[in-house]
Amino acid sequence: MPVQVIVFGQLTDILGHQPVTMDDAPDTSTLIQQLNQRYPALVNAPYIIAVDKKIVTGNTALTGNNTVALLPPFAGG
Repeated sequence: MPVQVIVFGQLTDILGHQPVTMDDAPDTSTLIQQLNQRYPALVNAPYIIAVDKKIVTGNTALTGNNTVALLPPFAGG
């Protein structure tokens, strides 16, 4: 089941500007482990996770064809 990963802000310095497609990620914990292996600099980067435009906390199941966004910290103003 393919999952598309998009990133914003300073995270584009690590993953680039193009979406990344990851296979065989049944949940967000597995997805993050796979991303950390592929992009070691991501391990120390702060971000929150959104699945299909909804911010999630904890491990979340991915059902296939999901879009996962990694969102860096942001400040209002």
